[in-house]
Amino acid sequence: MTDTDQRLCVPTLLLPSPLSAQRLVQLPDIEGARIKERTGDFLVEELQLYDPCGEGEHLYLRIVKEGMTHHEMVDLLCKHFDVGTEAIGTAGMKDRVAVTSQTVSIHLPRKPEMRAITDERVQVLWSTWHSNKLRRGHLAGNRFSIRIRGIEPFRAPPVWRALRELEALGVPNHFGPQRFGMRNNNHILGALLLSSRHAEVLGELISTKGSPFPESERAAREAVDAGRFAEAAGLWPRGLDAERTATRALMRGTDARTAVRAVPRPIQEIWTDAWQSAVFNRVLDERILAGTFGTVEQGDVACKHGNGAKFIVSEDDCAVTGEESLAARAARFEISATGPLPGPDSLQSAGAVAERERAAIVAFAGDPARFEEAGRRPAGDRRPLRIKVANPEIESGFDDHGPYVRVAFDLPPGAYATVVLREILGDGFVDASRDALRS
Repeated sequence: MTDTDQRLCVPTLLLPSPLSAQRLVQLPDIEGARIKERTGDFLVEELQLYDPCGEGEHLYLRIVKEGMTHHEMVDLLCKHFDVGTEAIGTAGMKDRVAVTSQTVSIHLPRKPEMRAITDERVQVLWSTWHSNKLRRGHLAGNRFSIRIRGIEPFRAPPVWRALRELEALGVPNHFGPQRFGMRNNNHILGALLLSSRHAEVLGELISTKGSPFPESERAAREAVDAGRFAEAAGLWPRGLDAERTATRALMRGTDARTAVRAVPRPIQEIWTDAWQSAVFNRVLDERILAGTFGTVEQGDVACKHGNGAKFIVSEDDCAVTGEESLAARAARFEISATGPLPGPDSLQSAGAVAERERAAIVAFAGDPARFEEAGRRPAGDRRPLRIKVANPEIESGFDDHGPYVRVAFDLPPGAYATVVLREILGDGFVDASRDALRS
């Protein structure tokens, strides 16, 4: 075995698809539907959880960005304010092919002289100061307004019926395809990383031997396969920071573990978060298939939608009758069952529910015993199996780009608009932005 082989090897982990296979709304697919053909067709407005107080060391900006990734926005702010990435706070990541409005914080204890941001993709609506950094999840939700192309305006009624059905039943809280990356392999990288299979992480990330990849990456991957790391480092397309960083580490002669650890921690966390998400999607699919999506059963970890509190459902809880029964509370959308985001901090279910969840973890090559190790990423949590879609709207018409059906709705933090679209349009709808990046 050569030195290169020791640093980089073919990934042998075969995992199921992390994408949801079940739909709640049993209506025919609407063929030909397309989204994100242009940025103006996909509008996202972040709903603030609180207002800044006007004082403190953190500058809060309300930013509208168009055609820009989250990481490009962060890089722009870092350069503009001459700070590191740790100084930037956001409540969540917003889409690239979209017009998005969100609040961002920058830690500026010395309060520098303010200069206008000149990037034409960014507009600052307001600025003020606050006492703490904006953290992930610090938002009330997101408002989406989406123009769907490729369908005639007369198709609006079935879309509206499906949307109203979701309003009544709740939306399956699946993780959308964005979670798993353009190669649909973030969960594989996460599973390999959690198993400390670093040479296979590199094989999956930068060689030709892992998951399918766009042709634009072939030259870099073939150079990696041949051990020409210096050449490969200059061939990666723009935006592939993890691939470029790992390749440069190998160029310096490091071993696999060191090369993987050179990848920025936020990207490694994206991989392990995706692995958790794959497990959750599988558990949720099984509940939809079993007809228990909207119910709460003994052994479940239930969530109170009002305050997010969680509790393990006991036999005594199941014995309560009347308006305070589990069934009645679930019907009023006061509580819902949750699924696992595996890790040591995740509240554990019990009985048959726990057995099903453990089986989902094993299906994605996870070892529940490993999560007993203190400090191991990911920490773990629980996620509601369903969420409310609020304030739905629909309209149809024609504009300069042809016919459209526009839907609008509010979702809580962490929920995916594309999951709602899949429910109301079916599996045939096309996200044009993902197709463009694959080419």
